[in-house]
Amino acid sequence: MSHKIAVITGGSRGLGRNGALKLAEKGVDIIFTWHSKEQEAQAVVKEIEALGARGAALQLDVGDSQAFPGFVLELQKQLKSHWQRDNFDYLLNNAGTALHEPFASTTEAQLDALINVHFKGPFFLTQQLLPLIANGGRILNVSSGLTRFSQPGSGAYAAVKGAMEVLTRYQAKELAARDIRVNILAPGAIATDFSDGRVRDNPQINEFISSVTALGRVGQPEDIGKVIAMLFSEESAWITGQRIEASGGMFL
Repeated sequence: MSHKIAVITGGSRGLGRNGALKLAEKGVDIIFTWHSKEQEAQAVVKEIEALGARGAALQLDVGDSQAFPGFVLELQKQLKSHWQRDNFDYLLNNAGTALHEPFASTTEAQLDALINVHFKGPFFLTQQLLPLIANGGRILNVSSGLTRFSQPGSGAYAAVKGAMEVLTRYQAKELAARDIRVNILAPGAIATDFSDGRVRDNPQINEFISSVTALGRVGQPEDIGKVIAMLFSEESAWITGQRIEASGGMFL
């Protein structure tokens, strides 16, 4: 039986990398994008292959929608030459950047950059990939716990993620005719290098998050990787159009 194939944006580090590895453990082949660090990306390909799955890494800036047609062509080539397929099964829109800036001082350039990476990018990349997604496939977008609870300095970031949550429901409704399930995952604070490793490396932030989290600790990348693998599994086939928060119970 041939392996399922997942396409993951921003798969060379953090949550994308961990999601890729958890899926590879379950026998899913991975094609992921990297933005600027090719060496990191090739190391992840080797990790995927060590788990018995097949991996490939393609360069993409999700904030540059002009690059999408070329990326889609390259993806088609990879699918044909390495998998003898013209489609794939799972799409994880994971790539992202952080911004910590009060509402009063957020600039138009900062907001435009967030929208390009977190909303316009996933919007049009998913649109262009629709012909390559197999009927019965899955799309998983990524939001944030910050759309439910408010932390000063995260307003622009959270608002753009909120837009993705609304879009997810519409995608789930409109793509149901092709039996494609669409959900959005909202991680809480996770100890990665995201946002310069604030959560991972700052003891005060780490302690504060642990104190407001029901399970009493900061999230680890594996916590989210497991949820990603679960939401692409057959066991979750009756879930679509949902925001699934994986935060260990932050701010309950």
